[in-house]
Amino acid sequence: RVDCALGDAELASFPCAYAAAENMLQRADVRHGERVLVTGASGGVGSAAVQLAARRGAQVIAVAGESKAAALGGLGAVRVLARDVDPMSALGPDALDVVIDVAGGSQLGGWLQCLVRTGRYAVAGAIAGAAVTLDLRTIYLKDLSLFGCTVFGPDLFADLVGYIERGEIRPLVAATYPLARIGDAQEAFLQKAHMGKIVLEIGCD
Repeated sequence: RVDCALGDAELASFPCAYAAAENMLQRADVRHGERVLVTGASGGVGSAAVQLAARRGAQVIAVAGESKAAALGGLGAVRVLARDVDPMSALGPDALDVVIDVAGGSQLGGWLQCLVRTGRYAVAGAIAGAAVTLDLRTIYLKDLSLFGCTVFGPDLFADLVGYIERGEIRPLVAATYPLARIGDAQEAFLQKAHMGKIVLEIGCD
């Protein structure tokens, strides 16, 4: 049961993306005041991570296209970096406490270099590339902790329901389509002009 005024389409936007994001934040133990970078921030999991990290009082830096910067600021990001930015040039060493990564790709080594000593890195996606190159010395000389995040604990979804009921996070529904127009929904998804989730409604004309 979710005791709130949100409709079915809005509630449908939460479960998968927000659970994945919350799992990364919990595993990385994100705390108030910490500097947290979120890659892929305009997607479903990334935008959820921005909201959930801001809810914790973290200073959120989002990585996304320029056209999404204003919307991400509305979700709680204090800064938005371009997808192709050089991490060390943009941020420098010791600039981050936590990296929440749904992208992977060639920037991974740079994000790790930007972490403080004993910084934490959590990953649950590889949309920018699964095969990466990094310097292992960055990991052990900085005493970094790396978390692969898929399965989440039994209390996580109850935590999410509490956030929703208290209005601490909000649904981010980009568009809704009746199931008969699933092809149109897929085309809209592939254009990547949206923020958040595209929802299919069953039983609609």
